[in-house]
Amino acid sequence: MRTTWDGMPIHPEKPHGATVVVYRRGRRGLEFLLLHRAHHGPDYEGDWAWTPPSGARQPGETIEACARRELEEETGLRLEPVLTAFGSEDWAVFRSAMKGAAKVILSAEHDRYAWLQAGEAIARCKPELVALPIKMLSEAL
Repeated sequence: MRTTWDGMPIHPEKPHGATVVVYRRGRRGLEFLLLHRAHHGPDYEGDWAWTPPSGARQPGETIEACARRELEEETGLRLEPVLTAFGSEDWAVFRSAMKGAAKVILSAEHDRYAWLQAGEAIARCKPELVALPIKMLSEAL
């Protein structure tokens, strides 16, 4: 059975995981939530360091439940993710609009977060595949 970087089992059926692109209408216009991965250390700025909330689907879990769980585990946010057409057979992409002033509460997996406009969010996500859902959603909104 395939496992995540921290040894958790991954659902054998596709899609294997989900990304949730969280956005809001801020003072600077449309902003996207990015998280900075902590498991490589606070100075790590390379590939996979900045990402929207995302994670692997657990055995027996629906992809919708995976998206809700990952979003809440990684950010403390209880939003309803909406499936988009921006994913792939292997990985689903959801969107979720944040309204109001909910507080982001990070898990130990991340050490900081940022609300960024589309261009800056896309530039921070490496490789390009990680940024693609933000790019596609920003063009659709």
